[in-house]
Amino acid sequence: MNKYGLLIDVYYCTGCHSCEVACAQENHLAADQFGIKVTEMILNEKDKLNIDYVPYVTNLCNLCLTRVASGPNMRPSCAKHCLAQCIEFGTAEELMEKAKNESKKPMIFLK
Repeated sequence: MNKYGLLIDVYYCTGCHSCEVACAQENHLAADQFGIKVTEMILNEKDKLNIDYVPYVTNLCNLCLTRVASGPNMRPSCAKHCLAQCIEFGTAEELMEKAKNESKKPMIFLK
């Protein structure tokens, strides 16, 4: 059985929070609940300020399995609505291959 998950390329995340909103609407989450949450990481290195936005999957994430099961081209709501297109859905093998060959700052979450 294939394990599914998300590949998030943090390098391209703009911090727009559209993934959070899409997840909350899809899963009917309360305002203080998140299936995916975007945090801001601020690093000051050698007098240069770096800001990274890091989306991370919480324990409330179910990978929108009902949505994904409804059709071959369906993917989790966060991946569909990501404005930067930095969230990919797929099998562990597919995600590892993409992370290895295409991503600059990859993070993989498997469920």
